[in-house]
Amino acid sequence: MPRGVRRTLSATLLAGAVLFSSAGLTAIPANAAPASTPATAAANPCRSSKNPRLAKNLGTAIRTALRGRTGIESVGVYDRKRKIVCTVDSARRFDSASVVKATILGAVLRRAIEQKRLLNSTEKSLAHKMITRSDNDAASALWRSVGRTRMQRFLKMAGMTQTKLGPGRYWGLTQITARDQIKFLAVLTARNKVLTDRARRYELSLMNRVVSSQRWGTPTGRPSGVKWHVKNGWLPRHGRHWRVHSIGSFSGRGEDYMIVVLTRDTPSMTYGIRTIERVARAVHTRLNPNQRTMTVESIPDPTWETSDGSVPPNR
Repeated sequence: MPRGVRRTLSATLLAGAVLFSSAGLTAIPANAAPASTPATAAANPCRSSKNPRLAKNLGTAIRTALRGRTGIESVGVYDRKRKIVCTVDSARRFDSASVVKATILGAVLRRAIEQKRLLNSTEKSLAHKMITRSDNDAASALWRSVGRTRMQRFLKMAGMTQTKLGPGRYWGLTQITARDQIKFLAVLTARNKVLTDRARRYELSLMNRVVSSQRWGTPTGRPSGVKWHVKNGWLPRHGRHWRVHSIGSFSGRGEDYMIVVLTRDTPSMTYGIRTIERVARAVHTRLNPNQRTMTVESIPDPTWETSDGSVPPNR
């Protein structure tokens, strides 16, 4: 069976992506759900009742970007303005690596909201290090501080029902899906009852200030002038095969969309990044065909091919 057909698309993104009405979030339209049969779904990764032709072209571009790549990929795309939903194997679970740090901060912000306060100076310092530099000690401190019960509560409030917290202190082994990461980005990018506007703006501001060596992935190919927000993760398992992920949201100049690409079993970190950036460029250019885009691939950095350290080498 051809590899493209084996990579089944999750027909349940929508069932899972319409977030709890109590959260007051903008739901992904039900008629944008991908077809349920694997063969049909594989041919139509993107759906939209508002822009069916664009969705079809975008789906073709995503399939082309993934064609022939080594490893396993999962993709989620949601464009609020154009009402487009794309899913490629979006219910498959991956080791989160450092991508989960964005969710940890979401839970920390939710705790402060429930306690009717702002983040204190220690929390702000740790949050800044954790998101902008992907600092692991800061992530571990906040993971311990917020606790598993509050983490689980945040996941439930955000509708992230497919996410499974990592065992004990191993937050980097949290199991994530593209479907749930799209739902998390939806919480960050629209008014809702999970996070206040102030909390959302704070986390997005940190995701817009990651250090230059970590700005690869989903921002690649974005339209000039559109604001990006990103969190990446990179982790080799068992000494060789990599998990490389990137989640990003894009706003401004009338844009409001998000991209998630998760990969595993890639031969190197660089290879995983290139896969992600192929998909990202395909999405950005199809959604913005008449705009000048930043199409240059990320320049390899000395930190590439070095684990983000979210999981100890012997785990």
